[in-house]
Amino acid sequence: MATGWAGDGAVQDQIDATIKDGIKRARTQLRQGPGLKHCEECEVKIPEARRKAVPGVRLCVKCQEANDRDQRAASSYNRRGSKDSQLR
Repeated sequence: MATGWAGDGAVQDQIDATIKDGIKRARTQLRQGPGLKHCEECEVKIPEARRKAVPGVRLCVKCQEANDRDQRAASSYNRRGSKDSQLR
């Protein structure tokens, strides 16, 4: 199969790079140690049960959900580009 300018294994290299980026991003988000007693965003008290369940917690549930939505929106790009852009 003709691949044009792409070398052998280029697609697999892109897949591997995407997976490595995802793992790296997930590892940087892992918290350790004692959690905060108050949310660092809105200063609302973080319940004891949440602090026990989530080691190193820094945000209340509401702020964490907003943060997760923002991160999903920012990370949903297509590394390979559209097929149309490759044909031009």
